[in-house]
Amino acid sequence: MIRRAILKLLGLYQKVFTLLSYGSCRYYPTCSEYAKWRIEKDNLLIAFIAVVLRILRCNQLFAGGIDYPVIKKELENIKYKKIDVRYWLVPKGGSKFILIKNFKGN
Repeated sequence: MIRRAILKLLGLYQKVFTLLSYGSCRYYPTCSEYAKWRIEKDNLLIAFIAVVLRILRCNQLFAGGIDYPVIKKELENIKYKKIDVRYWLVPKGGSKFILIKNFKGN
């Protein structure tokens, strides 16, 4: 319930600032999109900390660039069926994965 409310607020934020053409982010995906991805796929507390750190890095003192979210995921007991893929998990090492959104599936 809290997760959905936060995602709705982020969606509203993105629509308002897209209409106003205000600001730009130094990273891809943008900080708000990064926040949405983290909140959808990670623990809320960990996602909140990661988003705050990302926003603090989004200034002229840092180079910016491509910065996909990295999440921890245990891939055990997976039941295979036909699914609509929203995110790709690219292995980073151990149980850590880089999270990349599939825009074609939406």
